[in-house]
Amino acid sequence: MNKYRLLRFPGFRLKALTLSYDDGMVFDKKLIGILDGSGIKCTFNISSGLFAEQAGGRRLTKEESIELYKSCNHEVAVHGFRHRSLADIPEEMAVAEIIDDRHNLERLFGCIIKGMAYANGSFDDDTVDIVRRCGIRYARTTISSGGFGIPNDWLRLQPTCHHNSPRLAELTDAFLQDSEGGYFWRHNPKLFYLWGHSFEYNDNDNWNILESFAEKVGSREDVWYATNTEVYDYVQAYDRLECAADGKMLSNPTDKDVYLDWFGKNIVVPAGKTVTVE
Repeated sequence: MNKYRLLRFPGFRLKALTLSYDDGMVFDKKLIGILDGSGIKCTFNISSGLFAEQAGGRRLTKEESIELYKSCNHEVAVHGFRHRSLADIPEEMAVAEIIDDRHNLERLFGCIIKGMAYANGSFDDDTVDIVRRCGIRYARTTISSGGFGIPNDWLRLQPTCHHNSPRLAELTDAFLQDSEGGYFWRHNPKLFYLWGHSFEYNDNDNWNILESFAEKVGSREDVWYATNTEVYDYVQAYDRLECAADGKMLSNPTDKDVYLDWFGKNIVVPAGKTVTVE
């Protein structure tokens, strides 16, 4: 069963792209410049206990981070206060890693932080339970899905691939390829999720990978560009739609318009409204 087969991204798009990059490095400045040139959005996962004490190093200072991320069209999320592996430390320390980082980022950036990426890719079932109890709604792993499906488990969120994946070009072409023609049920929505660290581009001298990717997938009318939280919030709005028993009425209790391919017909269910489907 594919419960997201009817979902369409804003503007009735079939494709959405989101990125996340970790650690709050100075190289994020160049990364943001490349992404902004193509209209691509990113979530930056920050360990607020590891801000550099002074400028000039690889990590951003607190002041540099505020200036960079507050002024850009992206967002920040939790990465653990001291970037500790959550599955390897006592529960009390794991809670502090998440809550302290979340509190700092919310105070610094003036917004509610609901997402994170697991530092060092470290998590297990107990970790997921801790993350949930800390009010985190989605958490990205380092396990590549190699696909474009809408996540079913947002606290074990699998990205499509890392930017150094040998499959990146193949996956990019598959993402951009139009869906098969014919019946509406062949047109499944696609979410491409790319992740990495900006320092990898610098250390490996391969910024051309990101530049080529951005040139190919950016600035397209058929792709919705969103931060991790924007994707999460939109899918949650879809999940909360209420349907009449006969399928002729749809109600949207959320604050986001939801776009659907309702059995071959494009419809919008506006925020807070109920619509009749002919």
